[in-house]
Amino acid sequence: MLRHARELLAVRSPLDAELIVSEILGSWWGHRVSAGDVEVVIGEALADHAARAGTPAALALLTGMAYLGTPRQAARAERAALELMERGVARPGWADRVGMVEPEECFVSRDVYGDQDSIVCTYTYGGADRHALVVLVDRNKAGVVPYADAPSTPASRPSPRGGRPPACGMVRDAWVSSQVDKLLDHCRREGRDNPLMRFEQLDPRDTKALLRSALDLTNDTTEPPVNDTFGSYHAFVRARVGILPPGGRLPQPPVYGRDRRATIAARFLSSDEAGDLSDLSAASRCVDRIIAYGCTHDFGRPLRVSPIKCEMFLLDWLPRKVLLSPAEQEAVPHVLAAWVRWAGKRTGLPEEGVRATLDAVWDATGKFAEAYRDPSAFGLDRDLVVRLLPDGELEALPRRAFALPFLSGTHRRSGRHGSVDLSALDPSDPADRRVILEFEHPGADEEHLDAHERLTDRLWRGDPPQLWETAQSLLDIGHERHEILHKLIGVLDRCGDDPDALREALRVLRHEPPPE
Repeated sequence: MLRHARELLAVRSPLDAELIVSEILGSWWGHRVSAGDVEVVIGEALADHAARAGTPAALALLTGMAYLGTPRQAARAERAALELMERGVARPGWADRVGMVEPEECFVSRDVYGDQDSIVCTYTYGGADRHALVVLVDRNKAGVVPYADAPSTPASRPSPRGGRPPACGMVRDAWVSSQVDKLLDHCRREGRDNPLMRFEQLDPRDTKALLRSALDLTNDTTEPPVNDTFGSYHAFVRARVGILPPGGRLPQPPVYGRDRRATIAARFLSSDEAGDLSDLSAASRCVDRIIAYGCTHDFGRPLRVSPIKCEMFLLDWLPRKVLLSPAEQEAVPHVLAAWVRWAGKRTGLPEEGVRATLDAVWDATGKFAEAYRDPSAFGLDRDLVVRLLPDGELEALPRRAFALPFLSGTHRRSGRHGSVDLSALDPSDPADRRVILEFEHPGADEEHLDAHERLTDRLWRGDPPQLWETAQSLLDIGHERHEILHKLIGVLDRCGDDPDALREALRVLRHEPPPE
């Protein structure tokens, strides 16, 4: 990295220098290290290493890090840079101007579907070196709207992650252009000539709120689906977003409680668009799934339709997440097509957009039959699957089967009269679940059963997701199931109600060496 920093001595523009430093800082962005925070282990260590090197390239790197690094990296880099300057190390010519940048205007180029926004922010160094930062915000990607089922008003809802507002998208790419006028002219022309595109100016304060939220979601996502070059721009984006004026707010997503969802479903089912659906019972269950997907996995936008969203619903989410009956498997593409026509009309989607979305639905219909794999096709008894998935959450099947593998047979309860048929028990019922655990752990005392019951409840609910991820990692390296259960119980007992401590303990446990 320090050798790479020699390039900083050959450039004149502070913009070029900042981009080179951002590229260096981005070389470790997104990586995980077992020793702790990668920004500390590598980033802060790099600042210390550059301070010891004491070369002009090291001073150039420290100067850039003082602006582009994390707060701790910036503080270390600034102290080290001042010490090197006092020792007479030569400064690069751009050093006085680095970070002396001012925001100008903000714009957005977006498609009418609401799939993604290209945010364009322009900046100058005191009127010189004008440039544009373009940030692609994908509004189809991994986002669960917190409190979507809550009965409270948006103002009274707590924000997730310690006051952070709900995300409305994820940053997937970014780049910088010095051809600002040419870029803006292209965006304006596309917004004028393409009926499926819009181009408009944004308030810089609201732009800051939107980009911070989207960048936070990207940073919080394990292995986010970003462009290969995004890491090189990450520090630059973070710094440029930081100098936008504060005070903006993200629009709060509307709350879709059960009653509101039911009302939307009833209006759709009574519409002309749904009139040709033959199996209204299956259609009702299918539209409930469509609405649920929009509320919880599309940032609280159940009425939004687009080609990408429909393909993700049919070919990605349903096959992984939902247990469908044979009638629902047959009905869901037809229900989705009717929903596209109905919802597109209510959201004002242009006719060209409705047609393109319907084309995507029919293109995906044949693939859906291939992508959706009913568990019964793999030899699993459907009655058993239904018992493990009363909520239809197909993704929960492996972790619940791991937690409760004994769901048939006869249990003779010690100290009690008679026996219990396990196949008649409901594993989602806490009392029945206790009986199942007694069968697996004959002779165990109440305290031991209580510990297994707490773990089983967590695995059943998938709370937190890292619990099952850790169990799978331990299975992969050769640990036995019962041994894994006891390791997880130990972690739960040590961490108590501290979610951060639990996640960290699970991360450490996941890297435990395999048994000899």
